[in-house]
Amino acid sequence: VQCQAILTLRNLASDDQYQIQIVEKGGLESLLPLLQSEYDPLVISASACLRNLSIHPDNEKHILDSGILPCLVHLITESGNEEVQCHVISALRNLVANNDADKSMFAESGLFDHMKAVLLSPDASDAVVGEMVAALNVFVLDESLWPYIIDDGFLELLIPLTRSPLVELQYNACVTISSLAGKASEASDRLIQVWDRPDGGLQSYLALFLAVDEGMDPVLRSVALWTVLLLLESDSPDLIQLVTSHPSIIKNIDKIAAIGSLPEGELRNSAYTSESLAGLRSSRTFDGDGFGGDSENPDDDADIYNRMINIAQDVVSLVHTLEI
Repeated sequence: VQCQAILTLRNLASDDQYQIQIVEKGGLESLLPLLQSEYDPLVISASACLRNLSIHPDNEKHILDSGILPCLVHLITESGNEEVQCHVISALRNLVANNDADKSMFAESGLFDHMKAVLLSPDASDAVVGEMVAALNVFVLDESLWPYIIDDGFLELLIPLTRSPLVELQYNACVTISSLAGKASEASDRLIQVWDRPDGGLQSYLALFLAVDEGMDPVLRSVALWTVLLLLESDSPDLIQLVTSHPSIIKNIDKIAAIGSLPEGELRNSAYTSESLAGLRSSRTFDGDGFGGDSENPDDDADIYNRMINIAQDVVSLVHTLEI
């Protein structure tokens, strides 16, 4: 009976008109004991319900005030169920993304220790790792959380994931690294530490994605270009020197910049839509919310490709300025 009741509540919580009503009528108080149940079907349904409720920004304060946060963080590592882990991580991501209030309580709850433990586990499923990195992609944009991410060694975990065969996971790893590169002026020491390790480090990832190769997706290459631009905009002479003295990074960016705009009628297939680049020219972070399916619009393909060229040209211009 409990399972059927919570499944019904979960379904209602998928509709935004019920999300606030469920919370206002005491739904959170009913969810907490279910999340602590030893019966997996109950925990799965309760965590899915909370995930839906966390979507509505007006519910964030109520959820955090309910005392559920420690339980959610605990489930990241203590639940052996993939569905529960994915629901919990997604709920936490929603809670962080919903407003600009101070989120330090998430770090203080041990969130990043639990996330790191899962990412280091050889038993973590692709689905769970994917949810983790997608969440990091949101957490890193929060001013109170990004220092924990860079100080707790997540860069070392993200760099190998840039070579993941799972396209969305690969994209989110690259974008999260790019967001951390945007903090280079404040965290240059950490970026320098990962320049050549692990797995070849940051320089290996950038060199691979910037190699003049027709097989490289233009959106992934654009993220790498944007990362280089942010590193060069830092006030760290040592970090700038590492980038500009690399044997291939700047040379290949020169080649990309010199290619010019996409010829009319010529397509470059991408695993992403043009929305992936939304805000790229106006923001100091790469928009990580634009992952999409294969683009079927030739104009989108041309826009993605031409934006990539524009970023490369920006990098070249900046390098020339630094050399003066």
